Amino acid sequence: MSDYLISARKYRPKSFKEVIGQEVITSTLENAVKNKQLSQALLFTGPRGVGKTSCARILAKMINEDKITSNSDYSFNIFELDAASNNGVEGIRNLTDQIRIPPQTGNFKVYIIDEVHMLSSSAFNAFLKTLEEPPKHCVFILATTEKHKIIPTILSRCQIYDFKRISVDDISSSLIDISKKEKVKYEENAIQFIAKKADGSMRDALQIFDRILSSKNNEVTLSNVMENLNILDNQVYFDLLDLIINNKIPKLLILINSILDKGIQGDILVSGLGSFFRDLLVSKDNKSIALFNTDEETKSQFKKASSKIDVDYLIECIEITNNCDINYSKSINQNLLVELTLMKLASLNHNDEKKKFNYKIIPASYFNSSLITEEKITQAEKNYIKPRLDIDIGQFSNSGLSLKSLEKNKEQTTKSNSVDHESGIEENPYTETDIVALWEKYSEMMEEKGRFNIASILRIDKPKLLENTISLTLPNLINKVELDIEKKQIIDFIRKNLKNNNIYIELIVDEKIEKKLVYTQKDKYDLMKKKNPNLERLKDSFNLSI
Repeated sequence: MSDYLISARKYRPKSFKEVIGQEVITSTLENAVKNKQLSQALLFTGPRGVGKTSCARILAKMINEDKITSNSDYSFNIFELDAASNNGVEGIRNLTDQIRIPPQTGNFKVYIIDEVHMLSSSAFNAFLKTLEEPPKHCVFILATTEKHKIIPTILSRCQIYDFKRISVDDISSSLIDISKKEKVKYEENAIQFIAKKADGSMRDALQIFDRILSSKNNEVTLSNVMENLNILDNQVYFDLLDLIINNKIPKLLILINSILDKGIQGDILVSGLGSFFRDLLVSKDNKSIALFNTDEETKSQFKKASSKIDVDYLIECIEITNNCDINYSKSINQNLLVELTLMKLASLNHNDEKKKFNYKIIPASYFNSSLITEEKITQAEKNYIKPRLDIDIGQFSNSGLSLKSLEKNKEQTTKSNSVDHESGIEENPYTETDIVALWEKYSEMMEEKGRFNIASILRIDKPKLLENTISLTLPNLINKVELDIEKKQIIDFIRKNLKNNNIYIELIVDEKIEKKLVYTQKDKYDLMKKKNPNLERLKDSFNLSI
């Protein structure tokens, strides 16, 4: 136990050649030392775990090596100060007292001040003069993860080196090398996941690597990584995607809760789903797919899936998941927020009706209608059901609608057109005039409820009565799908008021009539002028424009 050394310490770089992902900075520092052009005040800034402190120690060793023999202990010339615990003026004054004494061996005394942004304002001010005119035998190396917290007067006196996040490929190749040295069995896709989870930090990657090895002796597998890091497999996200684009909210909620019950946090689920949508987005183009860091097999899988999804739809999905991620920590009921987010995603491609109301989720009535079973359909009604339409996918190539969801909606709502005959109600006679009057009354009810889209669709055409079937002609399939959802409620309303259960509705799509509809302001004006010629005189009298 005492001999064990964590990988982050065991494989800490001992020379600039061993530093990963910072080639530009290491080569610059090497040349500066070689040419004796090194500044006496350096600032190393960048994310955690990218090699700032390691480079500071390597540099401190290098600038003293020319005069230190192999038996000399250069560490006496290196002083490390943690600004987080020594952030007051007193600590800086002790430092300034020490720097007056020249080194006993070597050329320079090197002061490494870590987390320098933690110094107080008074400590920074006390340090200014020393940084501006340091003794010739002193070199200051300041390290920080938050450069914006350092006062400008300090920044102006330092030579700044910005360390970048280490790429996924660099971390992966380094972990593979370490695995080979340690004789660890590994899966490349598991190493890839560790590298992604590390978020550009080599130290974090090594800590995760040790954690995986501890859970499963000398073996790094994908399943073990997923389990330990609370990462969901891509297949889970593909299952979620299938339910989302097909508007299957009830099944989606069941799947979400089963995931949460396994211990996966809601923010991890949403964040992972957002990344999944992002990967689908970059997979749509051969130029941007290079941004997707994964194996070729996974790239091919994502490319195939993304080819069937609209770009605007993916961007809107990313925006919704991102908003949830932002609001997650502030939410009191976090699981509810996750469920609402997924319900919004599943409602995006449903229809345009939601855009005209305050709600952004498919109304419950849609699912209620879809729950009617085949067993409730009478034989007469079964004979009435028409075969499924062949839909040209070209009509919706640029829309957010899913062809699969449209067909599913039609299938569900066709079932909803059939309702059990209520007992005790006679099949009273009625006329087409009765139907038209009730049709208009139902349209007015929809307006009162704020459902203007449904009301406008109902008024596109005058309903016609053919025997016991109400026929309505619509200009496009989108209108038909929207009205299919409402069909059951309309039938129930008409049957109840006419006290006749032998009434059905047939929706017909005729795209020719779309050209006859009134869309522009001028078209509306011309139509109103035909009904009331005095409008023209009113317009001229007040010099009005259309």
